[in-house]
Amino acid sequence: MNTSDCKHIAIIMDGNRRWAKKHGLPQSFGHKKGAENVVNITRAMKESGVKYLTLYAFSTENWQRSQDEVDTLMQLLRDYLDKEFKEIMENNVRIIFIGERNMLTEDIQEKMARIEKESANNKDLTLCIALSYGSRQEILAAVKKAIKLATDKELTPNDMTSEKFSSLLYTANIPDPDILIRTSGEQRISNYLLWQLAYTELFFTDTLWPDFDKTELMNIIQKFSTRERRYGKC
Repeated sequence: MNTSDCKHIAIIMDGNRRWAKKHGLPQSFGHKKGAENVVNITRAMKESGVKYLTLYAFSTENWQRSQDEVDTLMQLLRDYLDKEFKEIMENNVRIIFIGERNMLTEDIQEKMARIEKESANNKDLTLCIALSYGSRQEILAAVKKAIKLATDKELTPNDMTSEKFSSLLYTANIPDPDILIRTSGEQRISNYLLWQLAYTELFFTDTLWPDFDKTELMNIIQKFSTRERRYGKC
């Protein structure tokens, strides 16, 4: 299977809570199972030859969930930053985080910074974790950066191109996704990579995230390879 045309896949990992309900388990079990699947899918991405994987792990809107659920998710994040991401890094995977870090606790921010530093020279795959992330907030932050550059006489209106604006986003130096996958049957973007998804091929699956596997991933990549990408042309 030729995956050379697919360099970047973005995923909205949806369905952890529904998976837990389906199996008669507490929500925390669904989140744990979903977190475990990150390792499986990251490994499958690396094996397929994909170079960038961006995962929607926790949105800015998720802060509005119950305090108990948020606390569970943050503790799960701590555990995975300490343990599972070490295995991922050892497989020559670079890990970066995008989002509003100031909304996270200091200890989590420190763990994220350490992982980014330790994995910086890994080359096989870049795993981008969208954490405390919202695309509208990202775009507003980029606009504020542009205004400051203009105020400091470092940017003129003629300098502002699509490429320049992209360089002001959290995803600077990362190619736009070729594929977006959303699990669990929902068919919406949910404030995710709104600028970056302009020409991305969208795939929606009814499979809940904890059950999403390498076979389904490769089927989607195969379908992508048969699509004619026109980039806005008729």
